[in-house]
Amino acid sequence: MRRRDFFKKSLGAGLLTGAAITFGRVDSLFGAGVSPYDLVAARGGEPVEMFEKAILAMGGMQAFVKKGQKVVVKPNIGWDVVPELAANTNPALVGAIVRHCLAAGARDVYVFDNTCDNWVKCYANSGIEKAAKNAGAKIVPGNAEKYYQKVSVSKGKSLKSTSVHELILESDVFINVPVLKHHSSGMLTVSMKNLMGIVWDRTYWHRNNLHQCIADFTTFSKPTLNIVDAYRVMMKNGPRGVSKEDVRVMKSLIISPDIVAADAAAAKLFGKEPEKIPYIKAASEAGIGRLALDQLNIHRIKF
Repeated sequence: MRRRDFFKKSLGAGLLTGAAITFGRVDSLFGAGVSPYDLVAARGGEPVEMFEKAILAMGGMQAFVKKGQKVVVKPNIGWDVVPELAANTNPALVGAIVRHCLAAGARDVYVFDNTCDNWVKCYANSGIEKAAKNAGAKIVPGNAEKYYQKVSVSKGKSLKSTSVHELILESDVFINVPVLKHHSSGMLTVSMKNLMGIVWDRTYWHRNNLHQCIADFTTFSKPTLNIVDAYRVMMKNGPRGVSKEDVRVMKSLIISPDIVAADAAAAKLFGKEPEKIPYIKAASEAGIGRLALDQLNIHRIKF
């Protein structure tokens, strides 16, 4: 029996069955930095403690970051609002990710976003700048066209080219950290939608089949790891939100190197069928990742 089939049979589908493991057993069976799981989902804890256990179940950050590598951590920092409105990624989670990258041996860890509101205010009032700096990251802006380089999206249908932030093009490791939330145009903001924060001309995307452009770009840039913040989830009036009444506290986290699987699981958590979100379906059909969660080896952690 193949190892993958063995785990599917012996451990179950994780997210669906709630199967549990001891994390020491993962390390002893497979060695540090190795995990049998396609996706890990945590629920019921605080952002940092959920991340700590989930990344350990994925084999630890050393499975994704090696000594001396240049790492980019890309949260959603798009909006000049406080964390309680859930428009941006949880700052405590960002700080924890930075610390783990540095502990794994990263030479430098950079944090940035091409924000929608004033970038200085977004970085400060989201709490992300302070959390990232305190953890040892370097904060850089994404607010000027000079930071972006033109690239070809050879497999794109609607998006044939775009301009990508130089840090992404120069990095060894790209960690994508979206916040799960409602979006008026894209239906949901999750991992693939968060990649719009690493490009310059987003207007073109909105005017030329947004969902297909999102899927197209993922053929060019697939993050090393996707960590979905679903601690506070904006259920309506996204992407900026209006009030705390738009927010539901779900206390959840999803981690996967498969960007389509991460978004599919997040959609289910939000209450949407993944195949009903056009960009998730298009990305799956393009072979970018896997939408069918029942075919993945998924582990769920409950607090």
